[in-house]
Amino acid sequence: MSSADKTNPITPAGLAAIKARYDHLLGTERPEIVEIVSWAAGNGDRSENGDYIYGRKRMREIDRELSFLAKVMKHAKVVDPRQQPDKSRVFFGASVTIADEDDEHRTVTLVGDHEQDAGKGMLGWSSPMARALKGAEVGDLRVVKLPGGSKEWEVISITYPEE
Repeated sequence: MSSADKTNPITPAGLAAIKARYDHLLGTERPEIVEIVSWAAGNGDRSENGDYIYGRKRMREIDRELSFLAKVMKHAKVVDPRQQPDKSRVFFGASVTIADEDDEHRTVTLVGDHEQDAGKGMLGWSSPMARALKGAEVGDLRVVKLPGGSKEWEVISITYPEE
């Protein structure tokens, strides 16, 4: 079972971004490619027609992505972190400041797996770090098992988006 085949939590903003990508592909990008392919097909020999070959390849890529995004939206369960009743613990949507043994601080936000972006500090809900932090309170120590070995983090602060 792939990750898109089960119910996945997602923030309202994450679902909106996925829907916007889907709408852009379906309403803008795919029709442009269909037009290019139709025009290129009318130019005769398709075996050496770069526009036709590239266009067909790009259309397959777009169709695969549309199918994937449709599955993600179908199985997404929107969870609004602003509605979290217990804001003293780490749950879905929390922004958590953590410190390692060297007192290096880092802030991460726990989001849906399909909206994660490690470069922006947005960790997927099923990532090792997120699993270790779930349910933690300020002051708790959590060990994260990473490919390079285990690392201990202390929870410094927990915040949720405002209403």
